[in-house]
Parts: sequence; structure tokens; C-alpha cells
Amino acid sequence: MEDFNRIFVIWYILVVWTADGIAQQVTDESFNYSVSIPMYGVGNGPVILFDEAHNNASTLKGTYAAFGKLLTSDGYQVVSSKEKVTLELLKKAEIYVSVNAMYDMEDWDLPARSAFSQDEINELCHWVANGGSLFLVTDHMPCGASVNELAGRFGINILNGFAIRKDGRPEIFSKEKKTLILNEITNRPGKKIDSIMCWGGTGFIVPTHAHVISVLGDDYRIYLPSYVSQIRKRLSDTIPYISGRGLVNGAYLEFGKGRIVIFADGAPFSAQLQGVKSEKRGMNHPAATQNAQFLLNIIHWLDRK
Repeated sequence: MEDFNRIFVIWYILVVWTADGIAQQVTDESFNYSVSIPMYGVGNGPVILFDEAHNNASTLKGTYAAFGKLLTSDGYQVVSSKEKVTLELLKKAEIYVSVNAMYDMEDWDLPARSAFSQDEINELCHWVANGGSLFLVTDHMPCGASVNELAGRFGINILNGFAIRKDGRPEIFSKEKKTLILNEITNRPGKKIDSIMCWGGTGFIVPTHAHVISVLGDDYRIYLPSYVSQIRKRLSDTIPYISGRGLVNGAYLEFGKGRIVIFADGAPFSAQLQGVKSEKRGMNHPAATQNAQFLLNIIHWLDRK
């Protein structure tokens, strides 16, 4: 069974995350999550800038359409940003969101490079330290390495790998299993989150003052290839790995006057139809019924609501 799971993982990486595979992911236009009491009136909420300037595979007109739709229904003004980061740009928003930024959409091989320039990193850090809020969503190689330099400025170290559950079972993180941690995001009064669903991604290490949202643990391995060509062979034979013990895939922290949430998997906040069978993936999945409220809780914390 484990060998089968590893073969499936190889198929997933090659088909879903190659340039041809990306086209097989489409947004689920039928997905709708009813916000019973919106945080703001329509269009009256703060501006959320959604990064589309760093080779982002996820866009508001693509696989993250449901993300924008949900937050818009909560009253936020979600605006795509195709500009490089500057203080002038950031002054337009209260929250800056970057999902799956990549230094190169085609070249995944090491050495890794940053998707954000040094100037952009400096501007973002300055903005957060002075009260801005950053929602940084990344994923498996090469996404993790593409934002690790930015994350490192906040004391976070992202692994440039693939987080794979050893038994191949659905990736449900729950309070019952103690993989979803009780905190002010997951335990909001009247909006408590008992479980979320993920789809791979990677893991990272957080500083001691950060608050963990979800943990990987011994059920996971983080595979660390150097070249994309390595994933064309059996995972166990070709790619070094480390245990998921001590690694997390979700956390939040304060930085100066600002706030940061980081998550190491992009799928949970999307609503996609995957492959020829149109399998649901993200907030629309039957086992991910709380993912949408989880996203709202994250945004509300970043918005200090």
C-alpha cells in the first residue's frame, strides 16, 4: 500500500503541478459558502491586496476565485495586484495576501531563488512592523523556497520539499487528533473550527513566540529533491526525506505592530475541480466543510476583528 501511495504521489506531482497539469485545475463555480452575518456591508470592508505579480499559479480569476468570492461576500474589497511590492502599493491595503509565489514557474531545480526582491522584502517587513497584515500561503517545491527569504525575516524557516502523509490517507487536521491546535483563530466564539482538510504542501519551523495552527508530526515525511527529474522515479529510492516531527504547516504571529499568518498548502483556501473526473479539492470538498470558516477566521484575526 505504501508503494502504491508513493507511485500515486509521483503521478500527482507530474500531472497536477507541471505546466500541463495546471490547466487541469479549474475553479468550482458552483461553490458557495453562505456568510450568515457579514463582517462588513458590501464593499465597505478594508482592501485586501491579492498578489499576482510573482509567478503566482493561483489567481483570483483562476483557482482562487472562490477565495475572492467568499471574502467579498464578507464585505472585504479583494483586489488583484500585478505590481511589485512598494510602500505606496501597500498603503492601499490593510491585508496583503500572497499565494504560491514562485521564482520561476518552469524551473524548479536547486539552487532556489527568491520570488521577492530584497527591496520588496524590506518594504513588506517595514509595512508589517508598522501595522500591516500579511497572509503568506505557500506550497511544495519550488514555492517554499521562493518565499523562504521573506519568511525568514519573520523568523520562519520553510522547507523546500513535499509533505507526504506516509499512509496516504486523507489529510484531516483536527483538534481530536491534536493536529489542529486550540488558539484564537480556531476557537473564535461561535466560529470554532474542529477540523480542516489539506492536500500536501510542505512544512516549516516557527520561532518560539509564534502560535501554531496545525502540525505535521510523525505521520508525515518531507521529501527534499534537488531536481525535478528525481520525482520521475520511486520516492523511496531517489529522494532524501526527513520526518514531519517538529514541523508545522500553519502558524500566526505578531511582528512589531503588525500580524502574519503563514500556511504551507494552497489548496485548503481554494475550491477546485481536479482532472477528468472533476474531483473536488479545497473548500468544496465534502470533508472540508470548515475550511471556508477557517479562512474567514484567519482574515478576521488579521483584520483585528
